[in-house]
Amino acid sequence: MTGSDNGAVAIGIDFGTLSGRAVVASVADGRELASAEHVYRHGAIEETLPTSGAKLPRSWALQSPADWRDVLRIAVPKALEAAGVTADRVVGIATDFTACTVLPALADGTPLCELDDLAERPHAWPKLWKHHAAQGQADRINALAAERGEEWLPRYGGKISSEWQFAKGLQLLEEDPEVYGRAERWIEAADWIVWQLCGVETRNNCTAGYKGILQDGKYPSSEFLAALNPEFADFVEKIDFPIAALGDRAGGLTAQAAEWIGLNEGTAVAVGNVDAHVTAASAKAVGPGQIVAIMGTSTCHVVNGENLTEAKGMCGVVRDGIVPGLWGYEAGQSGVGDIFAWWVKNGVPGEYTAEAEKRGISIHQYLTELAENQNVGEHGLVALDWHSGNRSVLVDHDLHGVILGLSLQTKPEEIYRALVEATAFGTRKIVETLVGSGVPIEEFVAAGGLLKNKWLMQTYSDVLRMPITVLTSAQGPALGSAIHAAVAAGVYPDIKAAAEAMGKVERNAYVPDPARADAYDELYAVYDELHDHFGRGGSKALHKLHNIAIEASK
Repeated sequence: MTGSDNGAVAIGIDFGTLSGRAVVASVADGRELASAEHVYRHGAIEETLPTSGAKLPRSWALQSPADWRDVLRIAVPKALEAAGVTADRVVGIATDFTACTVLPALADGTPLCELDDLAERPHAWPKLWKHHAAQGQADRINALAAERGEEWLPRYGGKISSEWQFAKGLQLLEEDPEVYGRAERWIEAADWIVWQLCGVETRNNCTAGYKGILQDGKYPSSEFLAALNPEFADFVEKIDFPIAALGDRAGGLTAQAAEWIGLNEGTAVAVGNVDAHVTAASAKAVGPGQIVAIMGTSTCHVVNGENLTEAKGMCGVVRDGIVPGLWGYEAGQSGVGDIFAWWVKNGVPGEYTAEAEKRGISIHQYLTELAENQNVGEHGLVALDWHSGNRSVLVDHDLHGVILGLSLQTKPEEIYRALVEATAFGTRKIVETLVGSGVPIEEFVAAGGLLKNKWLMQTYSDVLRMPITVLTSAQGPALGSAIHAAVAAGVYPDIKAAAEAMGKVERNAYVPDPARADAYDELYAVYDELHDHFGRGGSKALHKLHNIAIEASK
């Protein structure tokens, strides 16, 4: 995407699971002048450690800080060159990150994995958001918090996730206490990258609240942490730092960072943010009752409310967590696009792939064409979308996927359709839980890579019985970051004003079909039954299988 503009621009950088993307956008109207992507050399580190080749345990997922720096050095200059924009026209830069992606570092910001004596220690590396090996620690945190009646626990729907800072930090302590002791900082990548850009250490309100259990200005007490493990009592010292509001200016580009990316020293750098939450701005969904689903490898759901209520199984509710002045609610599904990719990689016959190649289309498109020709329920299947565990509303990453109703006549496209439907059912469960807890939802807004599949989006509309508004930018998080950069630079007084001017949406792009919606109600009832049976104690089979697999892999 290229273009030119004589006015001021802002740069947004979105650090994802496998790559980073930079967008150059006009601050006047959000028009995207150019974008560029850099694919991480190390990708998501899930099997072996890059330094030693040592096998990583089950459910681990790491990243490399070198890949993040390469996004600054490579993607941003490419985007600027494609846009034909000079440094003098750039008023600000902002970043967003997956979360909780967290790393141990020295007091000067040096990642521990970049120290020669720790490079071969897995716990010295950043833990990616989908690192789920701390479920045992999360279970203990939740049990103790419930037993002690910790006031913060209901703000997280009654359970904190294994993905978050405290569970991952406790795992670090208990599995590699030396690395834990060397870690002077336990910092979200969202804050670390801002530190690299402007030389100023900050903590953003979003990750601190949703991933760091910061509520009403307080973290969990040292007494609580010591009850988990006496050596964990000092953990808050590694994360505690003054909190900066979203849209604020963190500082100006350092000379080194300006040289990396080809901008002027002192250019405004915004406070860090999370990829999902920043997308609310690009989707013009910064008011109450507008839920945004950022649909990609996983899905994150964020919505603002005017009042505080405690919704069971949510990832959290944080004051000013999405925009200042409102309560921001977050929920999510740990696997969505990842589930479809798993099936394509492991379950689709070679002749299907050959036919797709012959026709010059992707295997996903070919399976979609076959699947959408069926009537709702014709395949006789219902699946549970837990291949990466359940983030909301069960908050249990030891749960795994289920497909019910298989027969010798079941076709690959039917399983593909059932998996798509399962993710839509999971979203409906989240929406119903929020509404049932007193969080009004008046508009469903979709963003992310899965918007390319129109049948999938129509399926979501039918399952939800709601019209769907779509973000028309292909780079929603990066555009959202550019919007925040414009605010940090002083172009707009606040996020709401910037979002109204720079956001890009198509209202009611998909409208539910009443007949299909009725049919999906029947399938959803079966999903709901399975959801509670396997997820709420009716059967412990999935947990037993998980434990057997863990022991067998040792």
